[in-house]
Amino acid sequence: MPVPVPRQRAIPAVECGQAPAASPDSGPSKEQAPPGTHPAEHPTTRRENPTEKREKPTDTSPDTSTGTDSRTSTSTGTGTDSRTGTDTGAGRTHTDRTTQSAAPTNLTVLLIEDDPAGSPIVPDLLDQAGKPIRVRTARNLTEAGRLLTDDVHCILLDLALSAPAPARTSADGGGNGNGGGDAEDHDELAVLRHVLELAPRHAVLALTSSSDAERGAEAVAVGAQDYLFRDELDGRLLSRAIRYAVERKRSDSAERRLAEGRLRAQENRRLERGLLPTPLLAGSPLRFAARYRPGRSRALLGGDFYDVVRTPDGTVHAMIGDVCGHGPDEAALGVELRIAWRALTLAGLCGDELLGTLQQVLEHERSDDEIFATLCAVDISPDGRRAGLCLAGHPSPLLSRPGEPARLLPYDNNGPALGLLPGARWPRMQVELGAEWSLMLYTDGLIEGHVGEGRERLGQDGMVEMVRRQLAEGLAGEELLRATVNEVRELNGGELADDVAVVLLDRTA
Repeated sequence: MPVPVPRQRAIPAVECGQAPAASPDSGPSKEQAPPGTHPAEHPTTRRENPTEKREKPTDTSPDTSTGTDSRTSTSTGTGTDSRTGTDTGAGRTHTDRTTQSAAPTNLTVLLIEDDPAGSPIVPDLLDQAGKPIRVRTARNLTEAGRLLTDDVHCILLDLALSAPAPARTSADGGGNGNGGGDAEDHDELAVLRHVLELAPRHAVLALTSSSDAERGAEAVAVGAQDYLFRDELDGRLLSRAIRYAVERKRSDSAERRLAEGRLRAQENRRLERGLLPTPLLAGSPLRFAARYRPGRSRALLGGDFYDVVRTPDGTVHAMIGDVCGHGPDEAALGVELRIAWRALTLAGLCGDELLGTLQQVLEHERSDDEIFATLCAVDISPDGRRAGLCLAGHPSPLLSRPGEPARLLPYDNNGPALGLLPGARWPRMQVELGAEWSLMLYTDGLIEGHVGEGRERLGQDGMVEMVRRQLAEGLAGEELLRATVNEVRELNGGELADDVAVVLLDRTA
């Protein structure tokens, strides 16, 4: 025997345009109901006005045990909805409230109550603008789960709702595990807890009798926004309570998100202290500045990494690198390489020996053989006038001195990126810095941003011209880096897709 199709399930189909609704002027449907099926149980035997189905403010839901709506007369197939006074068979309305519902409603309420007699406990409702509040009715938790869509703002839960039978409890996902239980109090609060779990972002109003105020207070303690006496309801009181519950839920949710954001910010600061480097420059006359911007949205770290340390002999070692990729695995690998570089540097390694050992670390720690990292390392002599430079597939640093235009350091002996060639070598180049200078190390995210709406990229030449202009304007240190990164972002037309790290070392005479 065919399974009766619930009337409520036809409503979303017409509302979203997925199924045509029969015209009120058309004759009976040509599709006949299956033998033994009551006309009201078969949706194709009923003529519905699509305007009514979209506009009537009160939704009634089918009982999943029968597939029919007990509030609608099914003896002729032209019953009247007891909540709206709407002729559900011919699609004609009989109240001004239903006619006025042509305008979209601002609030939608889901009423969960078990009322076999069909006597409504919810009066006519109007929102603050005078528009009808749309009411959907569910007689059990199964129907509630189906009708609880994103457009529902508030749930009215009758605490006298019967607990589901054991068999239905299993199908509903465990409304209350005892299916009637040993104590009625426990059953009613268990249903409330199930609704709160089912709809954690919705406001919930508990309905109880005036002689059971204690149960209503317990419902609020469990998580409902408020409770009302079922036998004292009127439209004005209930409408105001619904609006209050919705706003209170929004306020509670915003406060909770704010608290979570504060905790997340505190955790991020702790992570930042642990993962981003703290320069070790005690006793050095050099000034240090850095800017870091991960490319991933809401990320703390990207695949770029940098560090600066001063060894006991007075040499200042600086490094900046970039792991290919933008995910959390690449960010974690960048932190590992930075820590390894610091440990190897403090252990006395430098130049080709240090990079060779660092490549071994990369090969052991990377998750894929195709992952590599570029790196630029400089070691500045104790007097600050000379530096050794090693490049592993990385852009060359930018050197600026008073009275001279900023220029890129030589990169003719640039070695391969770490992790590409086993047994590779990275020659160390000697560079004369002079008495007063500024050295900027950066990752390719600074030069690969676009210029305008086309495909043209800034490139190293564009970056050099930009820094020259900013130096001529008197910018230095943190101000220079901030202006450089902001201008690159503006030229790109928004956030940069790649990570950006910039390190600046200054020496004044």
